[in-house]
Amino acid sequence: MRKILVVIILLCSFIPSVNAQKRDIVIYKQNWDKQKIFFGYYLGINKKDFKITYKTSNSYINVTPSTGFNVGLIGDFRLHKNLSLRLEPGLSSNTKQLAFTSIAGGPKDSIRDVSATYLRIPLLLKINANRLNNFRPYLIGGLSYDFNFSSNQDNPDDNSSGEFRMKKNNFTYELGVGVDFYLPYFIFSPSIRGVFAINNELVRDNDDQNSPYTGPIDYFGTRGIFIKFAFH
Repeated sequence: MRKILVVIILLCSFIPSVNAQKRDIVIYKQNWDKQKIFFGYYLGINKKDFKITYKTSNSYINVTPSTGFNVGLIGDFRLHKNLSLRLEPGLSSNTKQLAFTSIAGGPKDSIRDVSATYLRIPLLLKINANRLNNFRPYLIGGLSYDFNFSSNQDNPDDNSSGEFRMKKNNFTYELGVGVDFYLPYFIFSPSIRGVFAINNELVRDNDDQNSPYTGPIDYFGTRGIFIKFAFH
């Protein structure tokens, strides 16, 4: 009985302290989510490679990706308390190396470096969970138009002259998760996204049927992981 009494006393003394801690939580930016439209910007990094499918089984391309960067602006239009439409135009840059394992010869013949800087214009739906104190998790996804500034699509030279060509105009879709952190002076919103090409980005060699570079390729499209740090 004495032990039970001690436990009850401890619980009674603990409950007021819990309530006091709850009262001590400062809720930042309480009116932020009532805005219809707000803006921001993001910085981040990416790691891209290519999804490649082949027409034949005796060809293979080894892709060596590198880490690139992202930078851009954010416009958010609130459709509902838990749903918003978001535009995130920005630049994405990255370099990949392609090693054509079925092509004999030195690096001049079997290696191609592919550098690409894209103007990306994603139109996304952001699905927000209910806010819990000063953070709010979300899901995000949608489609993007990507313009490749580094494209050599119009170059008459092809892989026979050392030029691996890719298209200017491309479309991707992306899916991701993130968290909005409500801080005293701004909203910090890190997220991780998967980005996947929809169209075939390959520009085929002039004599594609006999080309050991583009002839065996059926589909060639960008895929990657983006980590974004957004500020509102």
